[in-house]
Amino acid sequence: MLLKRHPQLLTLSIAQALYWSCSIIGIALTGLVGRQLAPWPVLATVPLTLLVAGNLLSIGQLARWMQRHGRARGLQYGALLGVAAGLLAAWAVVQASFGLFCLAMLLLGGYQASAGFYRFTALDGMPAEHSGRAAAWVLAGGIAAALLAPSLAIHAADALRTPLAGAYLAIAVLALLACALLQCLPARLHLPMQARSAAPPLVSRRQLWQRPALRQAIMLSACGHGLMVLVMNATPLAMHGAGHSLASSTQVIQWHVLGMFAPSLFAGRAVDRFGARRLAWLGAALLAASAAVALSGPQFLPFLISSLLLGAGWNLMILAGTSLLNQASAPEERAQAQPMMEWTNNGSAALMSLSCGVLIQTLGWQAVNVAMLLTLALLAWQGGRSAWAARAQA
Repeated sequence: MLLKRHPQLLTLSIAQALYWSCSIIGIALTGLVGRQLAPWPVLATVPLTLLVAGNLLSIGQLARWMQRHGRARGLQYGALLGVAAGLLAAWAVVQASFGLFCLAMLLLGGYQASAGFYRFTALDGMPAEHSGRAAAWVLAGGIAAALLAPSLAIHAADALRTPLAGAYLAIAVLALLACALLQCLPARLHLPMQARSAAPPLVSRRQLWQRPALRQAIMLSACGHGLMVLVMNATPLAMHGAGHSLASSTQVIQWHVLGMFAPSLFAGRAVDRFGARRLAWLGAALLAASAAVALSGPQFLPFLISSLLLGAGWNLMILAGTSLLNQASAPEERAQAQPMMEWTNNGSAALMSLSCGVLIQTLGWQAVNVAMLLTLALLAWQGGRSAWAARAQA
């Protein structure tokens, strides 16, 4: 029924599948390509960090573009950045150029930034009581990516004479398909957002940040996203160091992405029914369980189970944060509030991605998971403190 009333959900879900197919290829290979091309091993995750930096640099530009030219055009512009990034990355691998590869990842960050707006686009004109299900519909598109992209990555990696270059060419093709698909979004999403806004925003971003509910939404989402990036980026490197094959690490990434999106089949309805905060804390518990499993040993099965739990925890925290943000802001304020969430998410991801390279190369895989447990303990302490302060004021 929801899909019939809001057909843009299906379009955005397929676009999400195409984007995450690109992302899975990148997750599986970029750390390894970075290690292969980098002049020093400690720089292996710099391309991944630049991907996040490109995301951060693009969020504000895309938000302003969508304000002036419409959400659909902004999302198409982001997909074209993905096409350019895939072509440049493939050429960089052929030329064995670390600098060009880093530039390609910076451009790919623009595509990642635009895909971050898919779930917000799904909430455009959506009643608040359906916000969890709408966002979940979009995230569920990643299930198809999880099932198909790992095989695509393995086959495309050997498609050209230079190993791994074909995988990045596949990213360009997938991004081009997404760009064409996004043309099918409803006509109102092709209109400038300024033209559709009933009233200008009455508050600044600083005032929005001072709202406890909105601040909590952003921090929960940022914590879940940052920790997921920390461990996800470290996983292929840790598996390679433990002697696992590329096929094994690709399979683990596949299960990780299934964990990221399969919960959307029920989590969206659960958010709407039981409340976003409860689902966020369940997500944090799943992240802690992921770290505990990962610490049990370097065998294939702990890697697989911990990655599955990591993805599921991320899903619940992202859905909960998105729903809370929608509840804490008026429609005319969301063009300001949504980029705030994306900036914080990706700022956290950039910090964690940079930390990942240092931790995995100096202290090892166990240190990465201990860092996640310590961060979650701090989040739980802060959450308990806030709840105690709220009861004291009541």
